[in-house]
Amino acid sequence: MITALRATSRTIADYLQLQFEADPTLTELFAAPGTLRVYLNTPAEMTTRAGLSVWLYRVVRDESTLNRPPERISATLNRRVPLPVRLHYLLTPMTNSDEQDAPETEQVILGKVLQCFHDHPHLFGTDLRDDFEGTDSQISARLEVLGLEELTRIWDALSAPYRTSVSYEVTVVDIESGIQPEVGVPVRVPRPETGVIVGAGG
Repeated sequence: MITALRATSRTIADYLQLQFEADPTLTELFAAPGTLRVYLNTPAEMTTRAGLSVWLYRVVRDESTLNRPPERISATLNRRVPLPVRLHYLLTPMTNSDEQDAPETEQVILGKVLQCFHDHPHLFGTDLRDDFEGTDSQISARLEVLGLEELTRIWDALSAPYRTSVSYEVTVVDIESGIQPEVGVPVRVPRPETGVIVGAGG
C-alpha cells in the first residue's frame, strides 16, 4: 500500500504516546491536560510544539528481501513483488522550555524511548494504526548507531542547533505495486488417482 510509510509513522508515534502517558514519571507531562505530545514533525518544525519529534529522515531499499518471488494468487495470476524498504527515524525530545530542569526532562523522555523499543522492538496486532490496523503487518525497530559526521550532516540539513537524539531503523516495510496481477504459467500438478498432470484449479 502506498500509505505504508504513514501507517508506520503513526503506529510508532501512537505507541510511544501511550507508553509516555502510562509511565508514572511522564504521565503528568503527556497525559491530558499535559502539554507534551509525540509529533511526526522535524525537530526544526517543533518551535511551537513540545514533546518528542519522530522524524522519518531516510528511506532505503532493503536489498536482502528485494528478490522475493512473485506471489501466486490463483492458478494463472501472479502478484508483482512489493518494494521492501527500511525506514530511518530520528527521535528527538524537545520541551522548548527555559526551565532549569528542561534538559533533565528531555533525557528522561529519551530514556523512555530506549526502554520501550528495548522491551518491545516488534509492533503488531493491536499496536498497529492507520491502514495497518487489522492486518498481519509487523514493524521492527532497531537502535541505530550514527557517527558524529553523519549526525552533523543531518542537523546541518535541518539548519537547526544540534539536540541530543537517537536514530532507529524500522524494517521491513512493503510498498505494494500498483500494477495489476500478471498472467503466469499455470501450476501443473498430478492427479493421484490417474497420474495425469493438470493445471491447478482445473
